Amino acid sequence: MFMLISAGMNMDLPASNLDYREQSYWDERYTSEDSYDWFSGYTSFKHLLKADIQAHHRILTLGCGNSPMSAEMYRDGFHHIVNTDFSSIVIDKMSKKHSDMIEMSWQVMDMCNIEFPEASFDIVLEKGTIDALMVQERDPWNVSEETCQKIDSILNQVSHILKPGGKFISITFSQTHFRKPLYARSRYNWDVQVSTVGDAFHFFYMVMEKGRELSEKDRLKEVELERRKLCQVSCENIPTVFIVEDTEDFALGIEL
Repeated sequence: MFMLISAGMNMDLPASNLDYREQSYWDERYTSEDSYDWFSGYTSFKHLLKADIQAHHRILTLGCGNSPMSAEMYRDGFHHIVNTDFSSIVIDKMSKKHSDMIEMSWQVMDMCNIEFPEASFDIVLEKGTIDALMVQERDPWNVSEETCQKIDSILNQVSHILKPGGKFISITFSQTHFRKPLYARSRYNWDVQVSTVGDAFHFFYMVMEKGRELSEKDRLKEVELERRKLCQVSCENIPTVFIVEDTEDFALGIEL
């Protein structure tokens, strides 16, 4: 089972991990909660972010929540940030809280339905947002078809709104051998690079640059996974034959 890990701050845990997928949970939580940072704060990742992002870049944050990360990035020189979240409550609170940061904007938007034109961002950034979609998965080796399709839709949209040479940056606690197969697909038109952050507990900083080809290893892995998937579908379509034990000895009924 996937679990969300925090930056060590106190919080009221939901009754079930599945609540992390529900907008109603976040709306209720954001009503009383001022600020919260998943995994670790901006300082843990800024050396990596500064290597991938330039000051003039237009940045989209998916599932910004009430994390201080965008404000910290703004103070560090990254001003052209569009923050999105499906909770109108947190967007309203954050836009008022950071109203002095006039070049940064806040917009209600579900990452499952990204409403921006093609090639409109240099950077798309998410930290733990896609992890929240995975909380119902009990076997990370076999992610459900529903979740795979939802993530595939999101990644297709992310690739669509990225400029050529733009980067999708995903910060996750999921081990790369679980997450990378979801990201390393030729149709997204990007490669996948991974850095590890942390000491006792590791987080993974994944960068997908649009226009770069997958490595040969990732391409072969993609082909192998597609082959297995087709094989699984084919096996599922084979009719099941039930063998019923015959309690009578038919040979005794033959008249010679």
